Amino acid sequence: MTLHAASREALGLAENTLGEVLGDAGTDPATVGEELLSVVDLLTGEIGLRRAVADASSAPEARKNLLRSLLESKLSAPSLKVLETAVSSRWSSPRELLDGIESLGRSALLTSAEKTGNLDTVEDELFRVARIVAGEPALERALSEQTAPAEAKRTLVRTLFSDKVDVVTEKLAEQAILRNRGRSVAGGLDQLVKLAAERRQRAVAYVTTASELSGEQRSQLAEKLAAIYGKQISLRIEVDPKLGGGLIVRVGDEVMDGSAAGRIEALRRQLAG
Repeated sequence: MTLHAASREALGLAENTLGEVLGDAGTDPATVGEELLSVVDLLTGEIGLRRAVADASSAPEARKNLLRSLLESKLSAPSLKVLETAVSSRWSSPRELLDGIESLGRSALLTSAEKTGNLDTVEDELFRVARIVAGEPALERALSEQTAPAEAKRTLVRTLFSDKVDVVTEKLAEQAILRNRGRSVAGGLDQLVKLAAERRQRAVAYVTTASELSGEQRSQLAEKLAAIYGKQISLRIEVDPKLGGGLIVRVGDEVMDGSAAGRIEALRRQLAG
């Protein structure tokens, strides 16, 4: 998510408020996350309301009052407090306010997974869901279709993954799909994998290997990559026999191709040149 300077400052203020409310022992982070994302859904469909609560030309208190009049009876006090901070701040555009609230909702859900000790599970499940979507072009097209009703997409996600993944995984996946905005659904899910890994101060290494790696091989690979990148590594491994041998490792924008298929392709390019 790329925000302009004013929006980054506004998001920082809202993140501080989110941290405060989630630090209260009586606050349920999962509830806050779900409620914030429900507001994202509301503002996505109500363009006039989105513009009104993001209108920097109106007084901050007026925007807060508008928010309260509509949502006070529908949201918990912690969620309302975070949203009041968000709408009373100055955003570069209504779209960036929407992106900011989505970021806050995701953060609250990941905090929920962290507090229950399920963060690693959620990260792994998001990776698996992303690979399923990436491996099924018809499913990717169905979930990416901009004109498809949101409820139809939500139903499809729940049919495929409900009771098979953690509830936080399901909620995050739903939101990534509903607001993919023409981007790759699998790519949006991979971004969530990255966010979950960053929570544990780790970088994500996407590894495609020709055959399954043993536990010792995984440990050795993680150690070598940690030495290269200077931080702990979260390995996300996919087996693809078509590689012929070896493996491909992607960390951020950097790709290390040690596969037989990669070496053959490199040789072909050299011969063609």
